[in-house]
Amino acid sequence: MESPSKPSLIDRISALLSREPEDREDLLALLHAGFERNLLDAEALSIIEGALQVSDIQVHDVMVSRAQMDCVSLELSVDEIANFVVDTGHSRFPVIGEDKDDVVGILLAKDLLRYFAGRELDLRSMLRPAVFIPESKRLNVLLREFRVSHNHMAVVVDEYGGVAGLVTIEDVLEQIVGDIEDECDLDDIGDNIRLAYNGRYRVKATTAIEDFNRAFATELSDDEYETVGGLLMRQFGRLPQRGDTVELAGLKFQVLRADSRRLHSLLVEPAPEAPSETVAR
Repeated sequence: MESPSKPSLIDRISALLSREPEDREDLLALLHAGFERNLLDAEALSIIEGALQVSDIQVHDVMVSRAQMDCVSLELSVDEIANFVVDTGHSRFPVIGEDKDDVVGILLAKDLLRYFAGRELDLRSMLRPAVFIPESKRLNVLLREFRVSHNHMAVVVDEYGGVAGLVTIEDVLEQIVGDIEDECDLDDIGDNIRLAYNGRYRVKATTAIEDFNRAFATELSDDEYETVGGLLMRQFGRLPQRGDTVELAGLKFQVLRADSRRLHSLLVEPAPEAPSETVAR
């Protein structure tokens, strides 16, 4: 007598969803039941949950605050702008006039290549239009607008029309798929410490303290923490935000990238009172 054939994946999913979920909680319960039955892996479940949650999240919950915005001033020379772009590692920048409430456009870092190729460059004429959105806009709506307009950045304004911060398409997608490392992030373990500009170094927060000490000729203790990021979190006494700085072992550490859970990258340079030879060549 032949044994009954094993149900296919489609059959198992159909059986799981044989009843319609009545609300979102019911749908999530079905998805978790599918995960427990190995119909979904953990990553797929996390992405689906993130996609469902973006409709409940507003821009002000994920935006980069006004104080942390890296802006380019119209008063800067092209060389100064290029150095700033290298230091920050972003691909897009709000360009401001008198102050951060006066956003006149968006600069794409790649557009600076015209200048270094020997062509004339007029900063104002090469700016892309800035898109302004309210703090209350829901992320699912913003994501749809990003897709339609092909914009990757929007300036967030408060109820009085002042600039409150900015948000990128990456900020939205990270709420769905988790943290995204782009081409400017430090990925390979052999590339944890990279020369940025003028004696400054970009350092991945997960760099082992032992490796950091070897590169910078320091003697930071790894008794309590194994990584530079862990050590700095102890120094701050909290999870720092982008732009926060602290001095340690004759070096100045500035947070380049962080999210709500952990540090990602740092800018390291000699502290003002420290001799430049403390940094490894």
